[in-house]
Amino acid sequence: MNFVKRAGMSLGARKSRTAALLAIFVVICVLLLGGFLLKAAAARQEADAQRTVGVDVTVREKGFTPALADRLGASDLVHRYNPELPVGAGARGFTPLTSKAPRPGGGGAGKKKLGADKDPLSVNGVRDSDLLLPFSYGSTKITAGRGITPADAGHDVALIEQRLADRNHLKAGDTIRVRSQDGGRTVPLTVVGVFQDPTPDPTSWARPHELPGNTLYVPVRAAQRLTTGTATLSETVFKIGSPDRAEQLHAEAERLLGKGGFDFRVNDKAYRDQVRPIQRVGTFAGLIVWVIALAGALILGLVVALQIRERRAELGVLLSMGERKWKLVGQHAVEVAAVALPAVALAAVAGSLAGQHVGDTFLGRQTGKPLAAAGARGAEIAPVVVRVEPAAIGKVAGIGLGISLVSTVVPGIGILRLHPRSILTDPE
Repeated sequence: MNFVKRAGMSLGARKSRTAALLAIFVVICVLLLGGFLLKAAAARQEADAQRTVGVDVTVREKGFTPALADRLGASDLVHRYNPELPVGAGARGFTPLTSKAPRPGGGGAGKKKLGADKDPLSVNGVRDSDLLLPFSYGSTKITAGRGITPADAGHDVALIEQRLADRNHLKAGDTIRVRSQDGGRTVPLTVVGVFQDPTPDPTSWARPHELPGNTLYVPVRAAQRLTTGTATLSETVFKIGSPDRAEQLHAEAERLLGKGGFDFRVNDKAYRDQVRPIQRVGTFAGLIVWVIALAGALILGLVVALQIRERRAELGVLLSMGERKWKLVGQHAVEVAAVALPAVALAAVAGSLAGQHVGDTFLGRQTGKPLAAAGARGAEIAPVVVRVEPAAIGKVAGIGLGISLVSTVVPGIGILRLHPRSILTDPE
């Protein structure tokens, strides 16, 4: 009789033992699939966290121009970047804020006053206002409209402070005119947003450009049009995926700016707070897979070994009838494999039903509030998504069949040593 057919008959004749073996295999496959699903979900969470949280690298250099910042920002290592170009500017057609405190010396009219108030506006050229610390930490909030984005490059737009907007009855969509430092150019700027800076006005007298209400954010190119001479950045923040990429970015900065001529600072606190826990979950999930695979092979090996011991008489009869030993081993392998395949299917059903709950339990804590606490406003990690994909099912099926093979071949070595006469005369 064909040993495959004999394996099917054996499974049918031993229904209780087959059910027990199926239950063991289902538990193993469910745990294996859970490990794979959790590891894949953690990998997706980590990739999303690297894009949204990432690591901030701040570069300061005396001659760092917007063009150099764009070249370094074009690196494959950089997800987002934001150069800052501070410029003093004047106002035309609207009134800047002035200090409410009395001026020292009784007001000081004349050239001194004119010189102090020549550029009352503090204009900051930026590429992405969301990367500015006050905005990213949420202390400064946009109350109307939107911030400055990379899509605004080359456009004359502005993000103004709430107090300046209230003073001049400005709102998103209005146009203001800003005068360059030398007074030779006037740049019309469309207000795209209004922000609220929590910094109070100074209690003592301060020059207009020192008042927080006179702060404007504009695209870098618009700020360049307001400067005289070469525009030099105060600093540039580059957001990269992980701390180990900082050394690679530093090497690229050295090639671009020269060695030792710039300040390079790495801030990976938010990354440590948000990404490292996700990585630990992924590592834990990978460990689960290995432990379950080894434990499953051991448990099933013991079960098969016990079955072989109980079926010594059956094996002796088959051997005495001329059955080859490798076919007896093959019969046991087919029996276990036949149970493994439906167990994989049942595990897939269980994974689709309970996988999301498991993912939320292990990874849900890495989203929402902890991210906001780490100072990444507007860059929340996407919700946990656990998907039962064919690749994961294939891995579970492969490992399951591997376990069935190991758990039958290793105990099956004893079958190769059996002799019909010794079995039938001494079945124990």
